[in-house]
Amino acid sequence: MINDPRGFGIYIHWPFCKAKCPYCDFNSHVREQIEETDWRDSYLKELAHYAALKPNRTVTSIFFGGGTPSLMDPGTAETVIDAVARHWRVANDIEITLEANPTSVEASKLKGFRAAGINRVSLGIQALNDADLKFLGRQHNQSEALAALDLAANTFDRFTFDLIYARPGQTPDVWDQELARALTFAADHISLYQLTIETGTMFEQAYARGDFVLPDEDIQAELFELTQARLGDAGLAAYEISNHARPGSESRHNLTYWRYGDYVGIGPGAHGRLTIDGRKFATRQHRAPERWLEMVAEQGHATRQYDEVRTDARISELTMMGLRLAEGIPLTRFEAESGRPFAVDIDPARLQRLADGGFLEIRDGRLTATEAGRQRLDAVLGELLG
Repeated sequence: MINDPRGFGIYIHWPFCKAKCPYCDFNSHVREQIEETDWRDSYLKELAHYAALKPNRTVTSIFFGGGTPSLMDPGTAETVIDAVARHWRVANDIEITLEANPTSVEASKLKGFRAAGINRVSLGIQALNDADLKFLGRQHNQSEALAALDLAANTFDRFTFDLIYARPGQTPDVWDQELARALTFAADHISLYQLTIETGTMFEQAYARGDFVLPDEDIQAELFELTQARLGDAGLAAYEISNHARPGSESRHNLTYWRYGDYVGIGPGAHGRLTIDGRKFATRQHRAPERWLEMVAEQGHATRQYDEVRTDARISELTMMGLRLAEGIPLTRFEAESGRPFAVDIDPARLQRLADGGFLEIRDGRLTATEAGRQRLDAVLGELLG
């Protein structure tokens, strides 16, 4: 069995939601009727396909994402988990996460998911007041959000939840009060995302029409700095740009992504990265749910992309993912990916300029973005990678 300290993950994409959130650009769809037996069977077929491509690994995490996977029957999750254990060895401490919405109907299923083998839940709370929940297009209200947090805490040893900040009209004082309230529910992990306008979303059109205005850049920076300080004081330091955890409680599945480890992506639009005989391959499944089902029925999988990631692209991906982490990237990882010295992969002059500006540093054998660098990571990466 091959054991990689970065882990080996399985991602399962459930593409359906009760409604499309206006800020969301994920591959999610609304359907009146879903034949779940067909989905269950198709997941099993695609898992078998990838298990044959990538055998002899120890699975350290399974992540049910979406979409809204808490809409599925817990029996579907259990069937998938059992199939993973048949195809691969699973770690004794495997992390199995399910994304869930806190509506009353979905929250009532959490105990069923726990019995199915889910041991960590991620709740899409997003805001702790009804006005902003309505603006964000969420299907739950504040009371349901708080009830779901209580239920998650009493059902799972590990749980996390998301909040979105830099919402229209949000001031640092208002956000500080909301963070204080959120921290009364946070256990060992919380994710805090700044609202951005993504291409192809309903918010893109509304924002262009002037239907709402986001806080200006200075306020956004202040909100970010307040978030880091408030969470750090609470013992939930940022281990990644948007993710905070107590030491040892980081999302193992997401760490596999950010550390540029291997993972299998199953379901419509799911991405994967697989290293086979020293070559890394990018995989992507067909995005459209109905066509995905058809392709899996026809050929056992619905892979639309299976392309080798060439050396320069591997270095770019490694850098873009790894600099999101507070721990940074071991310099030895660059040579392991490219077979070349670090100074060939990363231009020393560019690196020095960013180091002089206080955005990057090399310490303890790692390339690391400073807090200022992580706050401006897109610009830093643009300068570093050219």
